[in-house]
Amino acid sequence: MANYKEIHGVKVQYRDSDATAIEGDVWYNATTGLLKMYASAGSWASGNAINTARQNLTGAGTQTSGLIFGGTPPNRDLTESYDGTNWTEVGDLNLARAELAGTGASNTSAAAVGGDTTPPFTQHEQWDGSSWTNSTTMNTGARGRFCTGTATAILAAGGDTEAGPTGGPHVATCEQWDGSSWTEVGDLNSAGYRIGSIGITTAALATGRFVPSPTGVTTDKVESWDNSSWTEGPDLNQSRAALGGAGTQTAGLAFAGAMPPGNASTGKTENWDGSSWTELGDLNTAVQGGAPSQQGTSLLAFSAGGYASTGAVANVEEWDGAPLAAVTFTSS
Repeated sequence: MANYKEIHGVKVQYRDSDATAIEGDVWYNATTGLLKMYASAGSWASGNAINTARQNLTGAGTQTSGLIFGGTPPNRDLTESYDGTNWTEVGDLNLARAELAGTGASNTSAAAVGGDTTPPFTQHEQWDGSSWTNSTTMNTGARGRFCTGTATAILAAGGDTEAGPTGGPHVATCEQWDGSSWTEVGDLNSAGYRIGSIGITTAALATGRFVPSPTGVTTDKVESWDNSSWTEGPDLNQSRAALGGAGTQTAGLAFAGAMPPGNASTGKTENWDGSSWTELGDLNTAVQGGAPSQQGTSLLAFSAGGYASTGAVANVEEWDGAPLAAVTFTSS
């Protein structure tokens, strides 16, 4: 059996005080004489269902101020606002579509970009809390894009440039929105489709994706954005696409998605602490293509709708936000 050093590459720390909070870190506190580690007790809990079951939708905000929009079947223009208790149907998108990308900080400020309608998929709409307004179109259109940021500062990348269930050319193109115009910036290292999103426009993580060839195959690839270029790694523990994300570049959550074999829906959840991915408690219902909270912090993440084994669902789950805590080992 491997010991701690063989697994982690370092010995168990010997310290006079507790270590900095890093998931999975183990140390011996010489002052208290206790062996301890940091672990998250976070878990998913069911919330009130959305009004219309759908998949391939997107979302913005947090579990106390959320917004979901778009989806299928068929292509939907529906928008629902969440106050932490109830979902309320509000103003429709101007263009019904699925596999669109969304971002925003709350249910009063969000953006919807791209989506599966008729190419070139360059649509861009802004939400002001009551209605959607068409805004400047993107330079490169795609469905299933990575997208994160706020309504006025958006980072969008990757995606599929053709309509239809079989997919088409995947792109690595990346653009930034500054509130008035789209500017092309550094491309992803690897093109992909249905990419998970974490972070903000200046510091983000692009997680998982369907790869261009052979189409329909997922990857565990992760890329980090520093506001000028993308850097690969470290990878997710589980290869997948069409997954959700929330949090920041140093404290993120990746959850749900399509995974091998056969792109089955999964509820797997992984925590990012700024250096590595750690598996946490699964969603209660395995889904893919649901609405993630996107701009929400990892402690206020939600998952709404999506595709489960029975088809499109109205399920909502909320991450309970339990932070890392020091756990003491005891003898038995």
